[in-house]
Amino acid sequence: MPIDPVASATFAPTVTPPAGSQKQAMDSEVFMSLLVSQLRNQDPSAPMDTNQMIGQTTQLAMMEKITQMTGLSEENFHLQMRSSAAALIGNEVSYEGADGVVAQGLATAVSYSGPVPTVTIGGKSIPLDLVSGVGTPTPPASPASPTAARTS
Repeated sequence: MPIDPVASATFAPTVTPPAGSQKQAMDSEVFMSLLVSQLRNQDPSAPMDTNQMIGQTTQLAMMEKITQMTGLSEENFHLQMRSSAAALIGNEVSYEGADGVVAQGLATAVSYSGPVPTVTIGGKSIPLDLVSGVGTPTPPASPASPTAARTS
């Protein structure tokens, strides 16, 4: 009894994310799952080229490193925003108010409770991205010195 040759079958793996969360981008788990499915369902008479497999494994490693670098860049950006906000304390700061008018005042405090730090200026919490300028505080006017009054 003759055996029919193996026909190439198309395989569409189904990768279902855990309940309650949808995957928006292809991550290393999905990539590895596809690679394993491809290896499991390959034609035994024409196995996958090892160069292709090494290439795909290299792509996986590169994707993981790029994802890691993106996370580090985001962390660095958030730290820079916090440092910039903290550096404003004690300085005269100008910002655009909700009414579109530019206002200014002395920065007295910083809050990191939200995604964008807020600077307290004149008793108001202003998001850091609305700050439009920074200057040195103007010193208060000093009264006439008593020694100047005695010499005259």
